[in-house]
Amino acid sequence: MDDLLIRGGHLIDGAGAPGRDADVSVHGSRVAAIESRSARPARRVIDASGQVVAPGFIDIHTHSDFTLPLNPRAESKIRQGVTLEVVGNCGFSAAPALPGRAGVLREYLAASAPWLPFVETSFADYVAVFPATSVNVVLQVGHHTLRIMTAGMDARAVTAAELASMERLLAEALAAGAWGLSSGLFTAPGGYADAAEIHALARVLRHHGAAYSSHIRDEANSVDAAVAEAIAVAEATGVHVQIAHLKLSGMDNWGGATRLLDVIGQARGRGLPVDCDAYPYDTATNPLRNLLPRFVMEGGIPAMLERLGRRDVRERLRAAIARGGLTNFGRIPSWDVVRVAVSPHLPQEAGRTFGELARRRGVDPLDAVCDFIVADHGETRILITSMDEDDVRTISATPWVTVGSDGNALATSGVTGQGKPHPRYYGTHARVLGAYARDLGLLTLPAAIHKMTGAAAAALGLRDRGVLREGAWADVTVFDPTLIAERGTYDDPHRYAVGVSTVVVNGEVVIDGGDHTGALPGRVLRRQTDHAA
Repeated sequence: MDDLLIRGGHLIDGAGAPGRDADVSVHGSRVAAIESRSARPARRVIDASGQVVAPGFIDIHTHSDFTLPLNPRAESKIRQGVTLEVVGNCGFSAAPALPGRAGVLREYLAASAPWLPFVETSFADYVAVFPATSVNVVLQVGHHTLRIMTAGMDARAVTAAELASMERLLAEALAAGAWGLSSGLFTAPGGYADAAEIHALARVLRHHGAAYSSHIRDEANSVDAAVAEAIAVAEATGVHVQIAHLKLSGMDNWGGATRLLDVIGQARGRGLPVDCDAYPYDTATNPLRNLLPRFVMEGGIPAMLERLGRRDVRERLRAAIARGGLTNFGRIPSWDVVRVAVSPHLPQEAGRTFGELARRRGVDPLDAVCDFIVADHGETRILITSMDEDDVRTISATPWVTVGSDGNALATSGVTGQGKPHPRYYGTHARVLGAYARDLGLLTLPAAIHKMTGAAAAALGLRDRGVLREGAWADVTVFDPTLIAERGTYDDPHRYAVGVSTVVVNGEVVIDGGDHTGALPGRVLRRQTDHAA
């Protein structure tokens, strides 16, 4: 007897093909059968009449490694149908943390993981103690973290000995099951790396059959060169490259989405293993300090805080911003498009813009920004509206661009329910299916589902996930296509998406009638055992 029968739904299997009416039987952790009308007995029958039955959604770019230890139920993700998260992105990872360096890593990552404890750990030990969660997890090791462990925050090329140490730490992480390496070349200290350093690490990845994902060096005024740099890694080493959250930031760059997609499409057409992902919003989120020129972080966070208190440094910042706009974000209309998301030391300011803060204090906006960074110990996270909605829609409507929220798994209560974070943490996949596919018609429903299931699984090289077929892992999402929608807003982000009735992870029901069962059946997937041959 099967464990579960999902009966009467409209099956969209994740492969991109049109849907069909079919029943899905689950035995143990796998799909046992898919039949037009199943007569197979099951211990439990779920009525999916009027609903779509799809593979569990893959969030291919997240930072939930910073919140899953605090919110293992992965509430904001699982409630919109996400069953797998790829974490350790943008060069940030909580491991390895070598003896005596955990404090430095905590200080560096405080703006992204303000409530997460950091301990000395190897990557293998980190994997071994990663908590049970409601979603499956793919772990990556971060380039920033490797650099901090070897060269600290120094603004220079690594020495031969330091590069050898980074290569060793990377190999150890890959042997422990890391899926690959991520980089964040847009900010310090990863941004101090040249192409030779990245290619050397990519050769380690190739030796282990692992992958490379990158928050590229610039997403604004030099975005074309940054995309070319990422493609060059695939061309030089043969390693699969995932370009993270593809965008054109800054008013001077709006309207270039088709050009950028053509460049990536041509690389793919030449057979290069290059993919990219995007989120369906015109607003980004980042540590506030990352909007300033990279030199402010030379030497680490304490040096940055001292530096930002100096008048001569502020004048240097003002001149740099006047010339080219904000680092990695380009030119914005005013500081009214930059608002506080999470501020551990000034929580009362969440939701306020820096234009508003400057006017309230009667100071120049850049002085308000610098003062805020110092008062919040460099830990402030902000929202910045820096993209054009037409570009966002063009990128999101491209069939081969996968879906990544670039967001954490949060909950409406508890420690992760603080501040006013980006609503994409709660609504990315629901927004693609609701606003973009159903309401605007940018994608057909099978195409939208394919982007977040089969296409994402193929980009990751996952075995038996992202599709519904006999023998595949039983990760299943059941939703009402007429109702699915995000509910969160920038002013009120902590609201769960609606429309998802049932979510199954590895054969176990986690969302049942729209409610969380408390089940934690997710697995840490390891490249050696879960990667397609």
